[in-house]
Amino acid sequence: FLDVCIKSADLLVKDFGWDKEENYPGQQEIETGLVKLYRVTQNQAYLDLAKFFIDVREGGDEYSQSHMKVVDQEEAVGHAVRANYMYTGVADVAAMTGDEVYIDAIDRIWDNVVTKKLYITGGVGASGHGEAYGDNYELPNMSAYCETCAAIANVFWNHRMFLLHGDAKYIDVLERSLYNGVISGLSLSGDRFFYPNPLKSRGQHERSAWFGCACCPSNITRFLPSIPGYMYAVQGSKLFVNLYAQNTATVVFEDQEVDLIQETNYPWEGKVLLRINPTKTSRMNLMFRIPGWSGNEVVPSDLYKYLDSPSGDIKISVNGEIVEAKIIDGFAQINRKWAEGDEVVLEFPMDIKRIRAHENVEADRGQVAIQRGPLVYCLEWTDQEEKKALHLSLDENPVFNFKFNADLLNGVGVITTGGKSLKANLDGGVNKRDVNLVAIPYYSWANRGKGEM
Repeated sequence: FLDVCIKSADLLVKDFGWDKEENYPGQQEIETGLVKLYRVTQNQAYLDLAKFFIDVREGGDEYSQSHMKVVDQEEAVGHAVRANYMYTGVADVAAMTGDEVYIDAIDRIWDNVVTKKLYITGGVGASGHGEAYGDNYELPNMSAYCETCAAIANVFWNHRMFLLHGDAKYIDVLERSLYNGVISGLSLSGDRFFYPNPLKSRGQHERSAWFGCACCPSNITRFLPSIPGYMYAVQGSKLFVNLYAQNTATVVFEDQEVDLIQETNYPWEGKVLLRINPTKTSRMNLMFRIPGWSGNEVVPSDLYKYLDSPSGDIKISVNGEIVEAKIIDGFAQINRKWAEGDEVVLEFPMDIKRIRAHENVEADRGQVAIQRGPLVYCLEWTDQEEKKALHLSLDENPVFNFKFNADLLNGVGVITTGGKSLKANLDGGVNKRDVNLVAIPYYSWANRGKGEM
């Protein structure tokens, strides 16, 4: 297979480049493929060609991100999937070359997305017209496009940004997209798919078995098996624990293999146990990501804010003893000599919190979102008393309750609280009736027939 890849790449190197065929691809995926091949083979020609395909983009339009030189761009524009693939490639080349111009450019564009163009679900791409990024703060809910492929590409991009900078904020965005914007595109039965992932529905949305342009089914099929690759990372003397999920892993660290065993019921519970088994007792820096959601940060910007404060502190213990870990770029660093059987336990407060969007997001004014852990919640018609959802409101000071229901939607945590059913009356006023509201994780909606969400 590697020989086939190399033959294909060598043909591209022969045909494309400065003073050869000076053109760029329509969908910007070849760049990341070339960088991957460079990392395997160390053939500089592959990295140079990836950089060429980025640098040659100019004189086109915003739809294809070729309206100006990529290194001069400051805003995410155009087709959101193409854009995020390209931004992934730019981050790759920036990391491989250390080119400060590239690093500055990709930092600017990432900042634009996270401060002005990111949905609370981690989805991107506001407009169905051109499947594109909208203007700054343009984040409609009913017409939100949020293509599944764009959310997957957002994971790709943020993973590369983490590999470039080593900051936990990129994994925070990755996790938000993963748990909400990506897996919402797949039905619980595994054979129905969403192309767009709206944040509000009158009942017109339903997953399809296939599409004429079937990028989303194939993309999510190849993406899900790649998730183990996002769990951990190694750089120098640091071993990063990025994501929390039940797993076993073997990580090559310096001159040995380290077996890692995670035991957790995350994201339903906030307790994570990590058992470390190095082949020999040795000093390591273990870096545990402290999710922004476990404190006061929804996303690493002012685009969204919590209305509720966390109820407790994050607790970290090693072999049963509480430790005070130094926080570096969003990671709790524990530096010690690790021996076989050492255990670290992290406990994150799993509060249910309300979120308010920036006042410039017109579509979200007067509204709140509900989140618990990394999961964004929604109200779906089938769980509500009146079998409708768009006329409901939260109480001003809601009291939330959480319970895991193993028999619902393949097993989900359910949030209940008090609220109001609102109905206009003939006098121009609004009649209010007390009701019980039931919220489910956003990713699990549209699995029980069509209706309001």
